[in-house]
Amino acid sequence: MPVHRRFRDRIRIGPVEVATYHDGRGRDRHTAACTAPGCGFSSDYADRSAAELAARTHRCRA
Repeated sequence: MPVHRRFRDRIRIGPVEVATYHDGRGRDRHTAACTAPGCGFSSDYADRSAAELAARTHRCRA
């Protein structure tokens, strides 16, 4: 069964979007995902500052 996440507090830093969501255990999690075609970068973090740092330092290979 697929997981449906509701993202909030979305911002865009270059081609990367950073958003906050609740995981299955009720904790706030933060994700950074590149929206460039063919890139495929995405990662989850425990705090917002880590996700924003990943977005700022991401170098897209696509």
